[in-house]
Amino acid sequence: MDKRTITQRELRNDSGAVLREVEAGYPVVVTRNGEPVAELRPVAHRRFVPRAAIAAAAAHAPRVNAKRFRRDVDRVVDQSVRG
Repeated sequence: MDKRTITQRELRNDSGAVLREVEAGYPVVVTRNGEPVAELRPVAHRRFVPRAAIAAAAAHAPRVNAKRFRRDVDRVVDQSVRG
């Protein structure tokens, strides 16, 4: 989806319409003197997930072998502290 570009003046003069457009899912880039200075985009809304759905997903997830996981992490992550 292409972002629409508007000027600072357009935002000031028609902020309600611009925000309705953003709320509908269309990002808008705001320019000042021809240079982009801001991007308005919709806020991602959080979705409620019932505890039972999480428990069901966890019940079917593969088991993690803690010792093997730690060994794998130690193999790829440098855990030394350097000053």
